[in-house]
Amino acid sequence: MAPVALSCGEPAGVGPELAEACWHALGGALPFVFIGDPAHLPGTVPHRVIAEASEAVAVAPEALPVLAMGFPGPRVPGAPQPDHAAGVIAAIERGVALVRSGACSALCTMPIHKQALQDGAGFAHPGHTEFLAALAGADEVVMMLASEALRVVPATIHIPLSEVPAALTPELLETRIRITHAALIGQFGIPVPRLAVAGLNPHAGEGGKMGHEEISLIAPVLDRLRAEGMTIAGPLSADTMFHAAARARYDAAIAMYHDQALIPIKTLDFDRGVNVTLGLPFVRTSPDHGTALDIAGSGRANPQSALEALRLAWRLARGAR
Repeated sequence: MAPVALSCGEPAGVGPELAEACWHALGGALPFVFIGDPAHLPGTVPHRVIAEASEAVAVAPEALPVLAMGFPGPRVPGAPQPDHAAGVIAAIERGVALVRSGACSALCTMPIHKQALQDGAGFAHPGHTEFLAALAGADEVVMMLASEALRVVPATIHIPLSEVPAALTPELLETRIRITHAALIGQFGIPVPRLAVAGLNPHAGEGGKMGHEEISLIAPVLDRLRAEGMTIAGPLSADTMFHAAARARYDAAIAMYHDQALIPIKTLDFDRGVNVTLGLPFVRTSPDHGTALDIAGSGRANPQSALEALRLAWRLARGAR
């Protein structure tokens, strides 16, 4: 199978050292190609610049394959350089092009520093996910956090908690559920996905005593989708959805807001969580952490999430669970 494309992310962050750590752990067992400036790599492992992504499979057992991108100036760990912004963006664009052409099987992205991209290149997107959606021409995308312990999707993401009730519309919730359902079938290889949907309020509103969104908004959407044949439980009380016995009853959970989704997965499997973008015409994963500027260059970055992101990208590209 074609290699996974790994975009460099913010050079001043932990991306370059994690790329080397991942190659050290995986070698030729899971070929991937680093897209970035080879001069930014710390040099703890051998690397080899290649001309085409297809060369990565043969090179990976011996060295980290690199598709070289030119950046103006050296990497300064912990200090993002605005002059690097255009190169970071170009590396993402090249990764997308490689995956869409079939030269790479999936895209795994190292974390970016949005402020550096805005300052250095006028980056107009709220984040990585929105930029990828624009490159792919995707109308709607969904963020899933996935690990061996749990898959969870927040219906609303990076907005204040006070704005969640207004943002949580029937249309939004239905779209999130449909995209998640389709991805579980098409990418995760689950023929009949089982979904669990949380309520918004404590105890899922307790029959209207603690809020009415479950009755007026969430339940009608779920009833409509069940009538189409989807297997959906809910709206459920979020405080009883994430223990082991409950998780055994579903393949993915839909939460109503950011922390309702991310607290359980980060509690259950902090180092192995992977960010997966659903709704794109290709597989995209990313480590579930940021650039970690405070430890960049120290050799203390934990590669576990990056390793899991590469492994999941490899599996999903083959439609495997």
